[in-house]
Amino acid sequence: MPRKVIIASDAQIVVDVAAAVANRGGNAVDAAIAATLSSMCTNLGIISPGASGFITIWPKGETPIVIDAYAAMPGRGLDLVEFGSGMKEVFFGYGGGMSTMVGYGSVAIPGIFAGLGLAAEKYGNLPWSEIIAPVQQQVARGFPLSQVGAEYLSYTHQIIFGWHPDSYRVIHKADGSYLQFGDMVRLPELATSLQLIAEGGIDVLYRGELGKKITAEIQANQGLLTFEDLVNYRAIERSPIIINFGDWEIATNPLPAIGGTCLAAMLLLMDKRQLHEWNVETVREIAEIQQAVLQYRSNHLEGVNESIIEQETTRLLEIAAKDNWQQLNKSPSTIHVSAVDSHGLACSISASSGYGSGVMAGGTGLWLNNSLGEIELHPQGLRDLSPGTRLISNMAPTVCRHKDGAVLAIGSPGASRITTAIAQVLFNFISLDLPLEQAISHPRLHFEVFNDTPLIAFETGLNVDTLNLSSRQFEGLSMYFGGVQAALSHPTNGLTAAADPRRAGSIAWGEN
Repeated sequence: MPRKVIIASDAQIVVDVAAAVANRGGNAVDAAIAATLSSMCTNLGIISPGASGFITIWPKGETPIVIDAYAAMPGRGLDLVEFGSGMKEVFFGYGGGMSTMVGYGSVAIPGIFAGLGLAAEKYGNLPWSEIIAPVQQQVARGFPLSQVGAEYLSYTHQIIFGWHPDSYRVIHKADGSYLQFGDMVRLPELATSLQLIAEGGIDVLYRGELGKKITAEIQANQGLLTFEDLVNYRAIERSPIIINFGDWEIATNPLPAIGGTCLAAMLLLMDKRQLHEWNVETVREIAEIQQAVLQYRSNHLEGVNESIIEQETTRLLEIAAKDNWQQLNKSPSTIHVSAVDSHGLACSISASSGYGSGVMAGGTGLWLNNSLGEIELHPQGLRDLSPGTRLISNMAPTVCRHKDGAVLAIGSPGASRITTAIAQVLFNFISLDLPLEQAISHPRLHFEVFNDTPLIAFETGLNVDTLNLSSRQFEGLSMYFGGVQAALSHPTNGLTAAADPRRAGSIAWGEN
């Protein structure tokens, strides 16, 4: 029987590449890897090749696995690590205003290529060179700037991407104006780098000439990333967090990331409630759950070492399982790809470069992350982390299986909004039995601390009048609330997918 594959992601050109890979004989993992690579290269500002992330894979009849390819603390081989040098704080207006750190010193060890290479080797059907080839060709031809990328660059073209000469040259035109939606982007040096990675594998980046070019420039400009950091980096296979939600088994991102733990806690708490529709009571209940879990995260999971995080996440899930959420109150830019195929294989990939360091390593076309500079993820700072330590992440690429054989791959970008977005979509889809597209397009809410005030951010269509919190409303559907991408394989209804209209997402099919 032919294998059919369906993919949901953030842009049509991204899923088109994935479909092309599926048509060549690729499975859901191959297609998801291709889509991730394409998004990393074409979704300017939102993501970059210097990203890191997580990959959740669940083959039919087997145990799910999470590949941890997240950013790690650099600095191996340095006699004196001067954390904080080589970067500066900037403020920009996205999402109502936020601060981040940019510059050479904000670049962490990037992991996504290591993770994608491992996923392709262990779970894919196609050789690495065949997965990356259509992405390389896409970049070599040039591509139009996406609407989401254009919106992000309207805030960041100067403050993040204007200080580095190679970045400035790509983002700006000869007259000094920045690229607009639909303008063609040409990155010949990136096309060359992708060709090298296609031919030589990920070792070209982690142990070869590309890695040497990148780290030489960073070391010459007060950064921490060394060639030794790249050589020693490894993607790690981990056992996911697994919980039951309704009639579904949910597998999501484990420690040392904390996004999956927070998502699991929210779902466990929501599962105990008899919520059958969106009304004032549902809004209040979900707001209280979000506040409890996210405040617990802020109080107990930030600025602490891994052993304490492990203890506190275990306690969080135990409290959530007992539906004792009152106890909890006593104690950042991403992309996502989801793919499933008709053989029951599901793959969910989330990746992030932070808000971008602004660094495009000379001669490579490779933009690098600012994962050391994400203030909202590391409010206590990173000075005490030893080189090689994985950084904290909100990402939660998730795969869900039903006892009838259905499998759902789901995830979202959106920094701190990732877990609340996924939880609400799963509530809509599983608890309220909404079709996947409606489950994703339904208005969302999110608990946050904005300008030092706890409040609920929400989209038009939700009634927040009974909340004991301040609120701020976003008109219509806003990309601030994430961009959930989901792909579903059902034993009788076949393959379906839905992409979030908040990020102009798209779906595509492939068959082999």
